[in-house]
Amino acid sequence: MDFYNVLRMGHRPERDKRVTTHVALTSRAFGAKKMYLHRSDSRVIETINNVVSKFGGDFTVETTTNPKKTIKEWDGKIMHLTMFGLPIDDKLVEIKNVKEPILVVVGAEKVPPWVFEYSDFNIAIGSQPHSEVSALAIALSKLNEDSYNQNFEGPIQVIPSGERRNMVDISKSED
Repeated sequence: MDFYNVLRMGHRPERDKRVTTHVALTSRAFGAKKMYLHRSDSRVIETINNVVSKFGGDFTVETTTNPKKTIKEWDGKIMHLTMFGLPIDDKLVEIKNVKEPILVVVGAEKVPPWVFEYSDFNIAIGSQPHSEVSALAIALSKLNEDSYNQNFEGPIQVIPSGERRNMVDISKSED
């Protein structure tokens, strides 16, 4: 599970900050270790760094101005999430058997044709328009056999409750 990373391609800071933030949060929660962010956006990076510092984990966001170079230099396999790809269930066993890091490419806008060419797997969660956030969550969940660690070591711990929002700040608790 430590070998998934995400490349958020085509991020447009003026209109995509909320969805890109959700791509990063989903990446972190479902086991990815890093998100490469195409085009710098200090608001997204600051939000994710704040979540990591409060709730834990070792997830990072790194900016790339050249996603093509990021993909070409990736030392592992490339999995592009696209509604035009092959159904994930048809390729799931093959992808799970990959023994090298996987870079999951998630587009914000129409991705250029070279993304399809450089990808080892062009994968569809569904063949209809849908959210890249949902596609990423479903893909990472399936790859992790629906088992992922939601418990990170951070000062704020969420206490599961069926009745209310419940968190504890362990950094302020008495010894």
